[in-house]
Amino acid sequence: MIIITGASKGIGKYLFERFKKEGQAVIGTYNSSNKTNDNNMYKLNITDESEVIAFFDKISAQLKKNVIINCAGINYTALAHKSNIVEWANVVNVNLVGTFNIIHHILPFMREEGYGRIINLSSVVARLSIPGTSAYAASKSGLWGLSRSIAAENAKKGITINTLNLGYFNIGMIAEVSETFKVEIKNKIPMGDFGKPENIYNCIQFLLNSDYVTGSEIDINGGII
Repeated sequence: MIIITGASKGIGKYLFERFKKEGQAVIGTYNSSNKTNDNNMYKLNITDESEVIAFFDKISAQLKKNVIINCAGINYTALAHKSNIVEWANVVNVNLVGTFNIIHHILPFMREEGYGRIINLSSVVARLSIPGTSAYAASKSGLWGLSRSIAAENAKKGITINTLNLGYFNIGMIAEVSETFKVEIKNKIPMGDFGKPENIYNCIQFLLNSDYVTGSEIDINGGII
């Protein structure tokens, strides 16, 4: 079973629809929006542990050969000294704590079966020192340490966990920035353009078929550093 969080929009939606089109058993989660009304889409606040527990109880009969792709995430842009602490903390709570909630409650199923694939979506933003992104960068860089630790704990259980550090793609949050800023970003990318989501899918396929790659970070960013 492939479970994709944040599957109602952006990269999560692309992956959900791609796997579904291929005939894969796939479940998606959403929180704020769901325009598909798909029976395989579940409303879930990943920061609420009680909801996460109820979610896995509901789908427990389907949990075999499990894959988790953690796409759910939010952003908040503000200079650190002007940040609203509640909004800042909410980004970390969703992007990092929420991701851990999902992993924490799927791991027992994976460990019992002796198989699992966990893929977390991080971001090049965590390395680029961009003003105003402290909340997002902190939450996404936190996934690196989280993944490495969990990789070491589960390496002998047939479970791999890896992180994709995504650059700028022609899907998802890029739609929220101005055209002027889009041009500025493209000028910093050695390949000169935003990535196609197929590149993310191809990398995920590699990880799904690789049992000796774990605790790794893979940059998919067109060469931007």
